[in-house]
Amino acid sequence: MRKTLLFLSILVLSLLTPRVYGQGDNPPKIVLITMDGLRWQELFTGADPLLVTHTKYVHDTTALKESFWREAPRERREALMPFLWQEATKMGQLHGNRGLGNKIDLTNTMWFSYPGYNEILTGRADDSRIDSNDKINNPNTTILEIVNSDPRYKGKVAAFGSWDVFPFIVNEERSGVPVNAGFEIAMGNDMTERERFLNQLQAQVPSPWGTVRLDAFTHHYALEHMKKNHPMFVYIAYGETDDFAHDGNYEAYLRSAHNTDNLIKELWEFTKQDDFYKDNTIFIITTDHGRGTDPLDTWRHHGNKIKGAGQVWLLAFGNGIKAIGEVDANAQLYSDQIAPTVLELLGIDVNEELMEGKPILLDTD
Repeated sequence: MRKTLLFLSILVLSLLTPRVYGQGDNPPKIVLITMDGLRWQELFTGADPLLVTHTKYVHDTTALKESFWREAPRERREALMPFLWQEATKMGQLHGNRGLGNKIDLTNTMWFSYPGYNEILTGRADDSRIDSNDKINNPNTTILEIVNSDPRYKGKVAAFGSWDVFPFIVNEERSGVPVNAGFEIAMGNDMTERERFLNQLQAQVPSPWGTVRLDAFTHHYALEHMKKNHPMFVYIAYGETDDFAHDGNYEAYLRSAHNTDNLIKELWEFTKQDDFYKDNTIFIITTDHGRGTDPLDTWRHHGNKIKGAGQVWLLAFGNGIKAIGEVDANAQLYSDQIAPTVLELLGIDVNEELMEGKPILLDTD
């Protein structure tokens, strides 16, 4: 059944005429971004009308409504994430609006973070071994490790995350891919003044959580690394949206999503003017899991007991990605297709024995 749905998705969407990079070609730079647990409902319709005025989840409903409430869903979503809707989507394609019959789902049955990230980064679910958020080195090989093992990209791969489990998800010890995550600081003999400042500031700014730092630190550590080292493939994992949701703080959840939209815009603006990235960078943005909607309080939660928590979304834009905007075709895609898509874009053979998903066809111009 899944193979039939996948074939129909490719036939209907015609998303990418694969570009085979290699001999003498200039492969694109890839920026893979995840926003932990951001629901497709907020992304596609903006602030939830049942939550934005709910005093249990919002401290100042008047201020939140002024910031993000609009009568029309299209206006609400642009108020929440203006860069993604006013610029990024127009430069590429956005998938996962289930209100239009366009679906993206997880293939893992856990529907929480480590299994979700494993699926995104390895191209397959592994429910038998990745069944918790424990700090266990990933037995599977991520695309970060695969790309880093290619002589063309050796030493040009890096990962940054707000959650302190990412060194284990990427298996930094085995893969050799540098991971700055949790409350780690920048290190090395060539640190910039900004990195030194970030190291000092991170120690002075308390996080609301014991295992997740504020996304601004993750973002600026990543941006400084891109400016200094120019990785070909960088993975950035923002985490605040999930943790604010778990806290039941809908106001902070929305404001964090809005702020992350600004952070992504800053990354894009940098790649537009930097000689290394200019006119040759692709952004791929997604989430590791969804959240509930009914009963209302399940918006705070995920996991396989929460209806809808396996529903996700995907945005791709940048060099060569066909600008078709919000995809409204009835189609089905899966998160395990992201990893092979990245490899194909970089001209690296996809090992079908390791990866269950097939590359998403993202039509190039």
